[in-house]
Amino acid sequence: MNKMNKKVCASAVALAMATLVVSGAQAAPTIYGKAYMAVIHEDIDRKATNHGDMSRRVEGDKNSLQINSYGSRIGFKGSEPMTDNTDVIYQLEYRVNIDGDRDRTLSARDTFLGFRNKTVGEFRFGRNKSSTDRINNVVTADSGYWDNLGSPHNMVNGTRLDNSVLWTSPKLEKIPLRFYGMYVADEKDKGTDGWGVAAMFDQDKGFTAGLAYEDDLDLPNYRHFILAPGQNTSAESNDARRTRRNSLNTGEMFRGTMTVDLAKVMNNPGLPLTLGAMYQQADFDYASSKKEKGYVLTAQWALQNLSKPANIYLQYNNTSNLRGLDGKDSDQIVVGGRYFYKPNMIFHGYAGYNDSDIQFETRTEDGVAREYVIRDRKAGTETLALGAAFEYKF
Repeated sequence: MNKMNKKVCASAVALAMATLVVSGAQAAPTIYGKAYMAVIHEDIDRKATNHGDMSRRVEGDKNSLQINSYGSRIGFKGSEPMTDNTDVIYQLEYRVNIDGDRDRTLSARDTFLGFRNKTVGEFRFGRNKSSTDRINNVVTADSGYWDNLGSPHNMVNGTRLDNSVLWTSPKLEKIPLRFYGMYVADEKDKGTDGWGVAAMFDQDKGFTAGLAYEDDLDLPNYRHFILAPGQNTSAESNDARRTRRNSLNTGEMFRGTMTVDLAKVMNNPGLPLTLGAMYQQADFDYASSKKEKGYVLTAQWALQNLSKPANIYLQYNNTSNLRGLDGKDSDQIVVGGRYFYKPNMIFHGYAGYNDSDIQFETRTEDGVAREYVIRDRKAGTETLALGAAFEYKF
């Protein structure tokens, strides 16, 4: 276990012990979390072909059965009054890899210390999910293998950001709007402090809408690129053709979302269908990049003739100019369902297909494994995955 793991584990243990000795005048933290395990059959077909030079080999196709943990976590949160109108709030939340296939058993999710005031709202200081992510009300495949908005094969997603402050407005009477604002400090003094704003409309009558804008927050580091083996016809080597990625998350992004619960909007309980749509545009700062444009369409139907609550869903993702690369596009469709044995015990089943023009090669340099995008017009990845899972919340 490395030093970072020891520090994280020590922090978690110390906080857990504190719950046992906290005095009556203080608010004991709430311990919460979830465990999610899935069995998945994954079939990946990589389109670019291998080359005789093994030093420039492209990874081949993959067909495997996997047992994976997705989104499992444990957290500690609480609050304590400072005044009649202001509370101190805190949260320490960590991702847990139940299947144990990663070096880091625990890794930080949203961890913050802050204040909540009835008049001015809530402030969180620490590591926070971005303001853009506060309007994610349409992504139906929200757990398991296909919870991959933000993967290299789909449009970029919001992330968790270190050294950040997140403001959430108080609930306003008779105005069904919630506002968010975020600021992220660039502690390396590169002049790229980031910020974002978002707003969500929800009057609890079946219709919701969200808008978000950000500058220098979520756009991921620009990865290295390399020509596919066999495609380099000039004297210039593949190494010379690499474009070093930007070391900073820079660029602008806009997102809009909308959902309609037809049962509520039409006052018809016999039509338990919820439709959703998301549109997003990302403008990366690196030279020669194109605007990444993507949309998501979702539909979810609540099943009414079962002894337990259940639903089925359909989700379609489309992205053009993935990560700003001209002509690199992606299509994805996912179908699935959930069965709620209890509110905190959920069975999942899903199947999905993704056809992407992005393909990776993994190379080890100086003992460090790095991913490179294959810069070849023939490159791409087709992925088919089917899975079943069980989720337990506590």
